[in-house]
Amino acid sequence: MTVPVSLPAILDSAEVGADEALTLLQEALTGADDGELFLERSELESLVFDDGRLKSAAYDASEGFGLRVVAGETAGYAHANEISGPAIRRAAESAGLARSGHAGITAEGPRATNQQLYAPVDPLASPAFSDKIALLTEIDAWARARDPRVVQVSASMVGERRHIEILRGDGRRVTDIRPLVRLNVSITVEKDGRRESASSGAGGRAGFETWIAPDRWQWQVDEALRQALVNLEAVDCPAGEMDVVLGAGWPGVLLHEAIGHGFEGDFHRKGSSVFTGMMGKRVAAPGVTVVDDGSIAGRRGSLSVDDEGTPTSRTVLI
Repeated sequence: MTVPVSLPAILDSAEVGADEALTLLQEALTGADDGELFLERSELESLVFDDGRLKSAAYDASEGFGLRVVAGETAGYAHANEISGPAIRRAAESAGLARSGHAGITAEGPRATNQQLYAPVDPLASPAFSDKIALLTEIDAWARARDPRVVQVSASMVGERRHIEILRGDGRRVTDIRPLVRLNVSITVEKDGRRESASSGAGGRAGFETWIAPDRWQWQVDEALRQALVNLEAVDCPAGEMDVVLGAGWPGVLLHEAIGHGFEGDFHRKGSSVFTGMMGKRVAAPGVTVVDDGSIAGRRGSLSVDDEGTPTSRTVLI
């Protein structure tokens, strides 16, 4: 069972006084329209079991901050991977140059929220390192036993914990602990000298427990195997124009690249988007609805708050 963690505030653990950081931020924001101090500490662990052995095991930890000052069309940004009073002071002085000659009133901060879309757990702490290796070994053996055509199996586990802290000019501090895990299985099959591969995986903002239950990882193995066997019988795709159907999940990336950037506020503010002025008009085929939802509990694309401290929400784009 994954136990929620309680972490000390990043500023406190870095021995930076909250009052000192706030004073530096407020000085940088004087006369600006918006801005914040964003701090982050992250840890990531990845294990790859390939060719019947543990091929790699990696751990990475990093920390740093960014200080942003917005003045009209100009944005000043300074960052460092050292969290200290002097580093924040230098960043405030550099980013504050963006407001030179500008006289604005700092915007009101994002609305407060108690929204919590995931538990503040540490995927690196549970299960134990040895248990993760044992699981990957079991997945490898089970996958190879599923079909005699299986010639190669690769299984991986990746866990991450990000600790976010945002300080606004009005003194409000927003904290978010963001877990993220993924279990992935890749299978290669061979028949009559032809080899094909496929993969399947799952994860989200939670501990590993949900994804490493036997029925869950076995489903991933069977799905990767099914796709690989389909590929063995596949023929070359014909050339030419054809309809494309996007299912749920990763195809949303294609949708984002196709039209998502045109919905971003900066492009509409500048009038450079093809969708500018199209509010209330039809821009897609009848029956098409596009929703941007960053508030689905536990999903890898969800956040309790964004990196400016704004609670995520469900927005109907089309």
